[in-house]
Amino acid sequence: MKKKVIVAMSGGVDSSVAAALLKQKGYDVVAVFMKFWKESKSINRCCSLESQTDARTIAKKLNIPFYIIDVRKEFKKRVVDYFISEYEKGKTPNPCIECNKFIKFNVLIKKALELKADFIATGHYAKIKNNSLYIAKDKSKDQSYFLWALKDLNKILFPIGDYDKKEIRLLAKKFDLPVFEKKDSQEVCFINNSVEEFLNKRIKSKKGDIIFNKKVIGKHNGLHFYTIGQRKGIGIGGIGPFYVASKDFKKNELIVIKSDSDDSLFKKELKFFKSNWFINVKFPLKCKAKIRYLSKSVDCVISKDKVIFLKKQKAVTSGQSIAFYSNGRVLGGGVIM
Repeated sequence: MKKKVIVAMSGGVDSSVAAALLKQKGYDVVAVFMKFWKESKSINRCCSLESQTDARTIAKKLNIPFYIIDVRKEFKKRVVDYFISEYEKGKTPNPCIECNKFIKFNVLIKKALELKADFIATGHYAKIKNNSLYIAKDKSKDQSYFLWALKDLNKILFPIGDYDKKEIRLLAKKFDLPVFEKKDSQEVCFINNSVEEFLNKRIKSKKGDIIFNKKVIGKHNGLHFYTIGQRKGIGIGGIGPFYVASKDFKKNELIVIKSDSDDSLFKKELKFFKSNWFINVKFPLKCKAKIRYLSKSVDCVISKDKVIFLKKQKAVTSGQSIAFYSNGRVLGGGVIM
C-alpha cells in the first residue's frame, strides 16, 4: 500500500518539484495551499493569487488532489501580531520561524491526521536522516536555521534537501512544470513594500535623538525601525556611514558608531530562551551556532540558557533566532534575549 504524504504547495519551483519527486518515488501525494494573508500585490509572494493559481496548475499537471486551507486568522495572531509586538519591544523578530512552528507544519499535521496520511512534506532546503535534522546539500540555500523549532521530525519529509537550486530548476523543466523559471520570494510574505512602512501604520512612533560620541547628530523616526548593526536607512546624510550600535529606550536615543569594526558592536556571549532541542543535551555543550540566517556558523559553548563564543560576534540582535549545529546536524535552537 502506498504511503500518503501531504505536500505544502506554494506555487513556487521548490514545492512543485518536491511534490513531483514524491510522486515519482511512488507516494500517494496530496497538495495543500495555505492562505496566510490577504492577497499580496507581488506576484512572487506565496500569498498572491498568482501563486495560488500556479499551485493548482501544478497539482493538476501532477494529477494529485488539491486543497486550499484558509489560515489567515491564525496567521495574523501567531505571526503578524507577534511581528508587530516584537518590534514594539525594540526587538527584531523572525516571522518565518514562528510561521513554521505554529502555522505551516501545525496545519499540515492536522490535515495529515484528517486524511490519514503518513507524512507531511515541504520544499524547504534541509534534510532529515534517522529522525535528525541536517543542513541541505545546497549550503547557499540551506533553510535549517528556520526549522530549529519543529517537532515530530519522523513525520516530515524534505524531498529537495539532496539537490542544489540549479538541479531543482532542471528537474522542474524535466517534469514539465511551468514554474521552472519563477523567481524566488525572499521578502516577508505579508509585507508589500518596506518593513518601515508596514510598521509605521501599526505602531505609534516617537522621534528622538541620534547620538554619536555623546553628541546629537540627527533625529530618528522611532527606535523600533532600527536594528543592531544597521547601516542603510538611518537618515544621516553627508557625514556617514554610521552603524546602529544600541538603542536606549529610557532616553529614546539611537546610538550610532562610525565603523562596523567598533568593539561596541561585538559581543562575546548572549542569553537565549524558548529553546527546542533535537538531542538529549548535556551542558556544557561545545558546538557551532548561527545568530542569523546568512551568517556563518561559529564555535561556541552552551551552558543552559547562555552561549559563549570563542570569538566575539558582530551585531547580536535581540529577537533573532540562534540555531546550534554539529557536523551538519541541527541540535536545536532558541530566541536571543
